[in-house]
Amino acid sequence: MGDFQLPKVVGHRGAATYAPENTLESMREAANRGARWVEFDAKLTGDGIVILMHDETLDRTTSGHGLVAQASARDIALLDAGGWFGADWKGVRVPQLADSLALLAELDMQANIEIKPCPGREIETAQAVVDVVQRRWPKDRPWPLLSSFSRASLEQARAAAPDVPRGLLIWKFVDDWEEAATALGCVSVHCADQFLTPSWAAEIRKAGFGLAVYTVNDPARARELQAWGVQCLITDSPDAILAAA
Repeated sequence: MGDFQLPKVVGHRGAATYAPENTLESMREAANRGARWVEFDAKLTGDGIVILMHDETLDRTTSGHGLVAQASARDIALLDAGGWFGADWKGVRVPQLADSLALLAELDMQANIEIKPCPGREIETAQAVVDVVQRRWPKDRPWPLLSSFSRASLEQARAAAPDVPRGLLIWKFVDDWEEAATALGCVSVHCADQFLTPSWAAEIRKAGFGLAVYTVNDPARARELQAWGVQCLITDSPDAILAAA
C-alpha cells in the first residue's frame, strides 16, 4: 500500500452539481466532465444490501420516506432518486454498490467508497462493503480507497481486507487524528474544507499521509489548498476544479 497515490480531483457523490448524487447517472456525468475518480456513500438496507445513499433517511434524495435501515433493497429499488434534483432526472434509481462497481470498470474509473453506516451498524456495513468490493472489483485493477468517519468501520475493513487502502475522514480537528490514522493503517486523511488550517495540512503531510479535502467547489480556493500541500480535492464540480488544479 506504500505506492498508493491520491488523485488530484475526485467527483463528490459522482458530480453532484450536475446530476442527482450517489447515482450511476452522476458517475457518468463525472466521467463526461473529465473526472477519473468518484467518491460515493455506501450504506446498508434493512435486509443487508449495500446501496449508495448519504442520509440515514430516504426523504431528501428519493420519493420514499423513513429510515434506510428499515427499508428493503427491493422497496428502495422502486423509488425515484432523481426527481428531487430536476424534472429531467425523474426515474433515476438508487444503485446497489455492485452495480456501481460494474459501471466504474466499464468507464475505466477509480473510486473512493465512503463507508457510511447507520448508527449501530458500523461493523456490519464495513464488512458488507468489503464483501462486495472483494467479489465485484476487477482483479486486474488497483483496489478502490475505502474511507469513513467511523473508526469502527475502518477497523473492520482493515481486519477483513488489509490490502484495500483506507482513509480516515475528519470533520473538525481532533487531537488524536495522527494516532487514529496510524492505528487504522490509513494511507490518507480527509479533512473538511472549512476546518483545515495551513499548519494542520503541513502536519498531515509531514506525518506521511495523503491529504484530501472535501467539498471544494471554488477554483480559487482549490489553488489555495494546493499551495498548502493538499493533494486531492473532492468536488461537486469536477470539471471546474480540474481546470483550476
